[in-house]
Amino acid sequence: MELENLKDAADTASFAEAVKKGLGKNQGLFFPKKLPTFDDIETLLAKPFVERSVEILSTLIGDELPKETIQGIVERAFVFPAPLVKVTDNIYSLELYHGPTLAFKDFGGRFMAQCLTEIAKGEKITILTATSGDTGAAVAHAFHGIENIDVVILYPKGKISQLQEKLFTTLGDNIHTVAIDADFDACQQLVKTAFDDADVRVGLHLNSANSINISRLVAQVCYYFEALSQLSAEQREDVVVSVPSGNFGNLTAGMIAKVMGLPISHFVAATNLNDTVPRYLKTGEWDPKATVATLSNAMDVSQPNNWPRIEAIIEQGYLDKSVLSGDTVDEEYTQVAMRQLAQLGYVSEPHAAIAYKALVRHLEPGQTGIFLGTAHPAKFRETVENVLGQPISLPQPLAECAGKESFSVDLANDYEALKAHLFALLG
Repeated sequence: MELENLKDAADTASFAEAVKKGLGKNQGLFFPKKLPTFDDIETLLAKPFVERSVEILSTLIGDELPKETIQGIVERAFVFPAPLVKVTDNIYSLELYHGPTLAFKDFGGRFMAQCLTEIAKGEKITILTATSGDTGAAVAHAFHGIENIDVVILYPKGKISQLQEKLFTTLGDNIHTVAIDADFDACQQLVKTAFDDADVRVGLHLNSANSINISRLVAQVCYYFEALSQLSAEQREDVVVSVPSGNFGNLTAGMIAKVMGLPISHFVAATNLNDTVPRYLKTGEWDPKATVATLSNAMDVSQPNNWPRIEAIIEQGYLDKSVLSGDTVDEEYTQVAMRQLAQLGYVSEPHAAIAYKALVRHLEPGQTGIFLGTAHPAKFRETVENVLGQPISLPQPLAECAGKESFSVDLANDYEALKAHLFALLG
């Protein structure tokens, strides 16, 4: 797999190099020079999830990693299902929250941890990443206890749910967490600044586990194939997929799946009030505004890091821009959607509810709609209970960590303070 930096085409990397580096020069994203395609999608969709995923990832990565190595990685990473649950006659939820931290990022986080462990072969590595909610837990649990790999997670203080926070701040050992007195975009900028600082990047052997890391991105391609494998051949003829979008890695993976031959007719990028992309798709003007705190906090991102990859897919001619629409769902309609889903017998949290509402707005008669359920409703228990007026129980992973002590430290939004903390911790 040969990748190039989208900011500097001369800066190229193999899959292994890109996994270890995370970012290229000038904070550029790595992206495949060529995306492969499958000729026989129906045969591929007939395979079991793990076997199919090995085929997809082997095709994407190429012969750089032996197929048996990829098989071992996938078998260790994808140990939970991604069921497609019927909500109405033509609308389904792809539930991606049946992993250990109850969020879709378990797929990418666990795959990346297994890849990096295989590639690094005992070298010392520091994972530095920012989270708007679910990335932190997925990455923390995926890497917890792995020798020679330390993980530092930055998150916006007071801007993620308490249960989300407990999932990754209570582990300790090689997992270090920092609450930054700012929003997620500021946390993300601190990570980028650290990668631009040679003292930190080289001295601490930095890597990032955000969706900017190519290993996380390719892992996510697999569950789009899994979604369509659970539909009938007739239903697959005209499928619309609505993706709750914050940093836009999830949508990027879906579009890569379509490039590879998966028959998805249209995508809807569903956002909350942080609507940089929907406005851009309508006006052609990239105009990020200040990040707004919402009920769907994992999508509180006004400058999505993965957007250049989506632009590359379109600009390089893989897909026409007409395959993508944007839609904004405000706070009121988020709650309306949660109640509408509950009336249909389906309990949902705010992110999936936004994707559902956007899907309903765009779905035409005769089409099959899929919206992505990216987190278990219990991760947003207080919001869900307040909106629906009914209690929901905590699944075991949340119940176990709810009363545990947090090991997190607080820092101001100050890069020099963060740098000092990193070297005191790991230097």
